[in-house]
Amino acid sequence: MMKQLWSKKYLWLGILIAALLPQFIENRFYMNILILILLFATVANAWNVLGGYAGQLSLGHAIFFGLGAYTSSLLFLKLGVSPWLGIIVAVILCVIVGVLIGFPTFRLKGTYFTLATIAFAEVVRQVALFWRSLTNGSMGVNIPFDPSFGNMIFREYSVYYWITLVLFLISLAVMYWIDGSKLGYYLRAIREDQDSAQTLGINTTKYKMYAMMISSAIAGAAGVIYAQYMLYFEPDNIFNLNLSIEFVLIVIVGGIGTIYGPLLGAAIIIPLNEFLRSLFPSLNGMNFFIYGVALMLIVAFLPNGLLPFLKERLAKLTNRKKLEESKAA
Repeated sequence: MMKQLWSKKYLWLGILIAALLPQFIENRFYMNILILILLFATVANAWNVLGGYAGQLSLGHAIFFGLGAYTSSLLFLKLGVSPWLGIIVAVILCVIVGVLIGFPTFRLKGTYFTLATIAFAEVVRQVALFWRSLTNGSMGVNIPFDPSFGNMIFREYSVYYWITLVLFLISLAVMYWIDGSKLGYYLRAIREDQDSAQTLGINTTKYKMYAMMISSAIAGAAGVIYAQYMLYFEPDNIFNLNLSIEFVLIVIVGGIGTIYGPLLGAAIIIPLNEFLRSLFPSLNGMNFFIYGVALMLIVAFLPNGLLPFLKERLAKLTNRKKLEESKAA
């Protein structure tokens, strides 16, 4: 009980510090990094629901991220619908698309499921490229800079930061709920051994579909905020396979199937990405080379990710301190 109270106290302290950060950071480069960390940690949380808890290793989550961005932006540009309303439509559409993708792909297991998600992502990218009358094709979507609350466009980076922080905290609350709920236990059972879980009476398809719906909804909402923050995107960068891989890499580095792993992974990967781009502007793709090296090192030496490793080290240090104190007494 005391441990839970302490953990909640630290959680609220962390939220308070995070909310106050913009008051102390004026540099736009660093504010941009913080916004991207929260945004990508949110999408990583979304992927973690399906890939970390349910064990369904999707490489197509850029579908929902991009679909959210396109839905709200096209509603805003063509019909004048505020992105605050567009985010609701985007979430609903992403959930529907997630269900439609889930029905055929959940019949597959392992590598075949992963390949199927890549195929769906590529199909969506090609549709966005060639449906020029709707998506403007390879020219992309350019949102005019017209700052106002209704347009979800702001001059101050701090406002974007607080919006992404709220969305991240919502996704974190969802992760906490899943972790301690019946859904979370069922998803972990499916991840460990799907056949055994089905033998025990768990409707594996239904619960994987629940995970897909939650995952797609969060990723779609993050896509809306990304679109309103960047104000320009096109199919080759928003539906890119590299983007889906980046979401997965963030979770793997931080700790797959953990609550705070995606945040830790994003706090490492996103600054690394941004600093590499600024340090090596002429070396296009250097960030992906570093990603590959980082992934190989993590898989080789820390297969469970950084967060479980840090927890294990902290537990050993705590136990050693208690042992020394007991000997001294």
